[in-house]
Amino acid sequence: MTALKIIFWILLFIVFYAYIGYGILLYILVKIKRLSGRGKMEARPGFEPDVTLFIAAYNEKDFIAEKIKNSLELEYPREKLHLLWVTDGSDDGTPEVLKQYPGVEVHHLPQRSGKIGAMNRGMHFVKTPITVFCDANTMLGRESIRRIVKLFSDPKVGCVSGEKRIYSKDKDSAAGAGEGLYWKYESTLKKWDAELYSVVGAAGELFAIRTELFQEVERDTLLDDFIISLRVAQKGYTIQYDPEAYAIETASANVKEELKRKIRISAGGIQSVVRLRSLLNVFKYGTLSFQYISHRVLRWTLAPLSLLFMLIIGFFTAWQEGIFKTGLYSILFWLQVLFYLAALLGWYLENRSIRLKILFVPYYFFIMNLSVFLGLKRYLKGSQSVNWERAKRG
Repeated sequence: MTALKIIFWILLFIVFYAYIGYGILLYILVKIKRLSGRGKMEARPGFEPDVTLFIAAYNEKDFIAEKIKNSLELEYPREKLHLLWVTDGSDDGTPEVLKQYPGVEVHHLPQRSGKIGAMNRGMHFVKTPITVFCDANTMLGRESIRRIVKLFSDPKVGCVSGEKRIYSKDKDSAAGAGEGLYWKYESTLKKWDAELYSVVGAAGELFAIRTELFQEVERDTLLDDFIISLRVAQKGYTIQYDPEAYAIETASANVKEELKRKIRISAGGIQSVVRLRSLLNVFKYGTLSFQYISHRVLRWTLAPLSLLFMLIIGFFTAWQEGIFKTGLYSILFWLQVLFYLAALLGWYLENRSIRLKILFVPYYFFIMNLSVFLGLKRYLKGSQSVNWERAKRG
């Protein structure tokens, strides 16, 4: 039983470190770096290279007018901002509508090969030194392009990630409130990651790379943004982050839709850990490996497994101690049970359209970790399609 108790504390440490502890440690390391006097590099004045706004789209006709309007209103010299759309497989009239707009470059093939297939093909048409990727259904902040480009004035920067923002409403669903809170926390971690050394992965809603660093990605890749950005980092460049360069979209319509999105991300995360396994070598990649393992790998692998085994081992240790007594292990076991009951109650109320925000966090946290197990199943079965599988938005 002593061995089980030791294992329990190891599992608890993994969970704590993956979701909270790394954030605390990162904050301390950033504070130490600030005290050492190593500040951020100042942007080079007058740095305004040509930029391609690259959008891979599938059946996005309903968003075209708003997206084009948003793109033309971005605060960047119009003659230096090139709009390029790749619409492979679209059969709802998306390419025909796009061709009605002057200055928009459209490349279409009737065959549907998924987002990464469209990106691999479309990059051959990019002639600018910087490529900015974003989605058709997300709107960019007016200064987003300028803020992203500014960071590229540092020659060590190979990729820049913008921020994903979620429209918040007073009566958010559990998906909306949970997703919004999650991205606020992630945004803070990304700011500190970038300040320490490098962000570990970019948000597909808005990120940019030096065009010359683009490396074609395997056609069955699920998280193209993650793989593309980290392969840039593997070449010795950093991934930087500006939360004021943002893409905004509505939250998933409900938790069922959010779970569908999370399962795909989890399957892609596990695939990425396998494909980027060389990044686990701390001796070769140093700080980048430390950040990658702490911020990403643990959440897609050991942390969800630790949560499961903590509950099982917690029951046995509490039983030995006296499960209905007020011992340490019985308290820890019942706290776990209470947390999952709160998540279950959140699910019950959500299905009856009753909003109780205090339950959104345990509910969303449970859904996030459940998706890892379901994503692992999909990955092992090879049943996750690379084609667009858009979750319905609120």
